[in-house]
Amino acid sequence: MLHPSRKSAEIPPFLVMEVLEKAQAMSAAGIDVIHMEVGEPDFDTPACVIAKAHEAMRGGQTHYTHSLGQRELRETIAAWHKQQYGTDIDPETIVVTSGSSPALLLTFLAICDDGDEVILSNPAYACYPQIVTFGGGKVVAVDVYEEDGFQYRPEKIKDKITARTKAILVNSPSNPTGNLLDRERLAEICALGPLVVSDEIYHGLVYEGQAVSAREVCDQTVIVNGFSKLFAMTGWRLGYAIVPKPLVRPLQKMQQNFFISAGDFVQTAAIEALTGCAAETEAMRAEYDRRRKLVLKRCREIGLGVTVEPTGAFYVFCNVKDHCAACGLNCYDLAFDILEKAHVAVTPGTDFGPGGEGYIRLSYANSYENLAEGMNRLETYFSEK
Repeated sequence: MLHPSRKSAEIPPFLVMEVLEKAQAMSAAGIDVIHMEVGEPDFDTPACVIAKAHEAMRGGQTHYTHSLGQRELRETIAAWHKQQYGTDIDPETIVVTSGSSPALLLTFLAICDDGDEVILSNPAYACYPQIVTFGGGKVVAVDVYEEDGFQYRPEKIKDKITARTKAILVNSPSNPTGNLLDRERLAEICALGPLVVSDEIYHGLVYEGQAVSAREVCDQTVIVNGFSKLFAMTGWRLGYAIVPKPLVRPLQKMQQNFFISAGDFVQTAAIEALTGCAAETEAMRAEYDRRRKLVLKRCREIGLGVTVEPTGAFYVFCNVKDHCAACGLNCYDLAFDILEKAHVAVTPGTDFGPGGEGYIRLSYANSYENLAEGMNRLETYFSEK
């Protein structure tokens, strides 16, 4: 009898996908569902990027590349970081990957032996714990709080650092909260000692203030980014890691063994994304901001708690503890009740860890009109509780 491995059998589901799949089944049955659960841009990839990919494919760029990625793309990424943050990046320290999740996976495989510890916030992006633990690492959770905008308190991190601590993972703008980590707090975290791994996938999608790259405050950091969010390229599967020099060769060898390289024509298209579609990305950013303001306004009117308004990504993390208590539901059951009765798909906060209990995440990566209708449905739902 075939028995799956323990780690594959025990890995928890990604709850947002559970909600999405239920919503899709309802849609297939003819029910009009408003999607506010999935963190995926609803915009098409900019036309100039698609055109460049077509050109590259027709030109024969359908083969393996160097395992670190095309040299031209790595140079373009380094130039983009110089333009955005004023940081000097050596292209030889950039590893191009098939998405930012593989970049994170390779990073933690490179720095963690069995039992080594990685500090994560609670709540945090749902897949981080699995990315850390599948390679033998151990997650050490540090609670973050609504009144702080879910930012780390450096002293709380310091309390959790041990001789086995290999890294502190930061994510700003954050999924699920949409909040930014300010420069002073990020500098304090980088000064604590362990390697900081900074997931910067939502950089560029900032509406107030400014996202700070960890490389601006510390040279010995790992930067993970990609093309999915800012450039609406989720299906292209392209990301990268910028790593300290001692980690380049370990990541490269794992890339060679596990992935070989990212797609050739996709990398060429990414060069166009970084250099040729600033107007398109700014238009998307402005529209996200318009949607953000709508959702926040309606949350206040409905009575969904948002103590610190999010200023990045495309999420609002709403406090629904009073509603959960009033109807005797946890946030997981509440999310599915909302889906069944209001036909609005939202993500339960516990997808992001125990600290997410009593919250739901609303994604505004949907049209303004759909969001307006979704918020109207939520108002009706909560007014009847």
